[in-house]
Amino acid sequence: MKQPSTGKGGQRQLIIFLDCGDTIIDEGTEVRDEHGVVIRGNVIPGADTMVKTLAERGFTLAIVADGLAQSFKNLLTQNGLIDYFDTLIYSETIKAEKPSPRMFKAAIGALDLNMQDCGRIMMVGNNLSRDVRGANQMGMISVHLSWTPRYPKQPADEFEKPQYTIREPLELIELAERIDGQLVQRTISERM
Repeated sequence: MKQPSTGKGGQRQLIIFLDCGDTIIDEGTEVRDEHGVVIRGNVIPGADTMVKTLAERGFTLAIVADGLAQSFKNLLTQNGLIDYFDTLIYSETIKAEKPSPRMFKAAIGALDLNMQDCGRIMMVGNNLSRDVRGANQMGMISVHLSWTPRYPKQPADEFEKPQYTIREPLELIELAERIDGQLVQRTISERM
């Protein structure tokens, strides 16, 4: 895995947590074995370019996903994406599912961050009740990737309201750049 960036010396302030199913991988293309492990699946159009571009531009990336570890390892490896992530957090190994804070705290710890960093962490996912709710409850930047009809698009309550909504993965690149720029400006202002 690539070395995590620290946000110092011109590196990115924004840290990006990504869900996998219907955020990177199209769940409609997944093929499972007899044990329920996903053995293959295709990326959502543009998701591979999104991941590669964000990593190449210096963003720290983490997978924070519900499901079996082997499923995600299979999907990310087959699609050539696994090496772009600084850490991979799965509900199977954490013994909790989003929106549980344990999932997010595991990723924070794995990246040597702390709870004060939540304001510069963006959680991107397709599920309002898991990804967006979990991010909002942690004080993270919540982004709903609203491309699939498989999941509700209307928030059930205030915690399910995303701060940002994007329709396709490639939109995340410009959004991440803009938010990172805002975080950098805030840091400069605080130092003055």
